[in-house]
Amino acid sequence: MAVSPVHELTDRARDVFRVVVESYLGSGAPVGSRTISKLGAMNLSPASIRNVMQDLEELGLLAAPHTSAGRMPTDTGLRLFVDGMMQAAEPSADERAAIESRLANPGPIEDALTAATAALSGLSACAGLVLVPRKAPRLKQFAFAPLSAEQALAVLVGDDGSVENRVMTLPKGMTASGLAEAGNYMTARLAGLTLAEAAAVLENEIRQERAALDAASRELILEGLADWARDSAQRPVLIVRGAANLIDDQAAANLDRVRQLLDEIEGKEEIARLLESAQEASATKVFIGAENKLFALSGSSVIAAPYHGHDGRVVGVVGVIGPTRLNYARIVPMVDFTAQSLSRLMHK
Repeated sequence: MAVSPVHELTDRARDVFRVVVESYLGSGAPVGSRTISKLGAMNLSPASIRNVMQDLEELGLLAAPHTSAGRMPTDTGLRLFVDGMMQAAEPSADERAAIESRLANPGPIEDALTAATAALSGLSACAGLVLVPRKAPRLKQFAFAPLSAEQALAVLVGDDGSVENRVMTLPKGMTASGLAEAGNYMTARLAGLTLAEAAAVLENEIRQERAALDAASRELILEGLADWARDSAQRPVLIVRGAANLIDDQAAANLDRVRQLLDEIEGKEEIARLLESAQEASATKVFIGAENKLFALSGSSVIAAPYHGHDGRVVGVVGVIGPTRLNYARIVPMVDFTAQSLSRLMHK
């Protein structure tokens, strides 16, 4: 549904809409006309407020969950509020200190990313997310173990201690001695290289006929390197902290929604793809509810911001995920500050 820009709403409609949204984000409950009139923020009768709320509902900005209940903002209404009406508040000194203190400890950058995620989770009462820069491990050792005449177990050991196993279909003519030869060749010739570098070296040696391998071994190694490289590029590296924060008093009323959200977080891959889309943003990006098909069932929002490496290029994304009833004015600047802090850390 096309929605009028904020400036096309009347002053009265803007005022009522703002009060409804801010009250809803604070309480999580639908807001009635009597509640608004008692706030004393505007000199309108409950009947006049109801008429305005009805107009806003017809515009698709508000919805009534029950016929006798008050109104709550739709996802479209929240988008209008976030983009055109929200007055963001800078993180407090205590919030900034809490984030920076988590990043001050020396150690691997992965520890700092995990700490930043935990800090965001605690401060926002959401689940904290951070998309970690993909780091291609350098290869240390390879081995193939025959499982049958058609299959073998391939084992890859990285110099970071990581171990990956997978079952591979063998080329025709592959023998047990050929498997051992392929593993020995890969360890001797390709150790110390990334998957991409290893594939390039092997293809070059095959082209120049310097690879001391038979056709079956060459096919097996090239296929294995290609599969590993493809999986490594597609595998999300996502850190999640504080998922338990999503199970609050408000969540108890809609356990199916919470269960759906937790399933989405557990899957990680779709969340990671969503965060990757925020890498192109120049500032903090907000994904609200059904705007993204991933959250059509859970009714969730993600606030995410990219952080940069020492060369200024985007290397990852940090953010939070929670119900659409988030304190956007407080959490958006907090996520932005965390991203800036991580960028400063990466520059050191």
